[in-house]
Amino acid sequence: MKKLYTITAMLVMLFLLVSCAPAATPTVVAATQPVVVPTPIVELKTVIITATPAPPVDKVTLRLNSTYYGIHAAFIYGIEQGIYAKHNIDLTVKQGNGSGNAVKLVANKDSTFAYGSNGALISNASGGAPVIGVASIDASGTDAVLCNPDSGIKVIADLKGKKIMTTAGAGVNNYFPVVLASQGWTDKDVQLINVADSALVSSYLTGLAPCILAGIDDKPAIIEQQGGKPPVVFNYADYGVAQPGYVIVAHTDMVKNNPDLVQRMVTATLESVQACADNRDACVKAMVDYSSILADTQSMVRTQLDVSLGILYSPNNTIKCLGWNVPADWTSVIALQEKYLALQTTMTADQFYTNQFVACAPK
Repeated sequence: MKKLYTITAMLVMLFLLVSCAPAATPTVVAATQPVVVPTPIVELKTVIITATPAPPVDKVTLRLNSTYYGIHAAFIYGIEQGIYAKHNIDLTVKQGNGSGNAVKLVANKDSTFAYGSNGALISNASGGAPVIGVASIDASGTDAVLCNPDSGIKVIADLKGKKIMTTAGAGVNNYFPVVLASQGWTDKDVQLINVADSALVSSYLTGLAPCILAGIDDKPAIIEQQGGKPPVVFNYADYGVAQPGYVIVAHTDMVKNNPDLVQRMVTATLESVQACADNRDACVKAMVDYSSILADTQSMVRTQLDVSLGILYSPNNTIKCLGWNVPADWTSVIALQEKYLALQTTMTADQFYTNQFVACAPK
């Protein structure tokens, strides 16, 4: 029992010693932790990028004064080279049957534009047709009487009483009375016969008539290409006719309501003519390749083209502005029509054309 008390006392003393001992100092382990930087709040916004829509492509018809010949290559070349497309124009070139008919097709809105003579434009516009010239291309007249050298016709006086073929509505008809008047004649002093433009040269070569009214910019080359001799040429310009030549014709509604299209058409056309002048062989090839009826006629078309490109500027166009409707030329031709063709109109010369679309034209 005494031994039990001794063990118990020792245990109590040990308990008291443990209880009174100071608390152990805790061990601190330093740990390296990454510094967390708060992520900035990014506000996401939906951005809508709107591309500027391409201007609309306009389908445009250009009606020619006749079947294809030299200067018409400029329009075809402009299509091939993408010049019209650059100006958002999808151009279709259609052959014609005389300037008068081409201008009428613009007046009734069958065709968007026409390439026709100033005479056809004046006669239609003065008669009330809503048409106007927006650019001048062949700026000097090419109208002439062409005669078979085997006919014995050598001077203008030899035309009296002779048969002369032409195409109804052709621009070349407009100033022929001036030529007659220069000789003291009227239309009763010759026999005019109308045939289709496509049959004009073939009828001439088969002898239906010894002479035709035609442009020196196309028919002489065609006559030679088809085996005929170089014709005797009586150029209207030598018999009192001074005229602006051929123009791009538009409807007055188009000029008023859609001037942007007219501007693009004029700009593209003048660029095409200049490109053609700078690359004549390529220009000719473009049209010959385009039209099967012109196969093997590249030399002929080149001859025609050279004639037209040689008269892009009238003598009054001293600043060499391509496309300019020269006021002096139009004033002269109106006076000519009033004197010889009994033109009666309240329109002044400057109402038959506009230069607002020709960049280099004096304002």
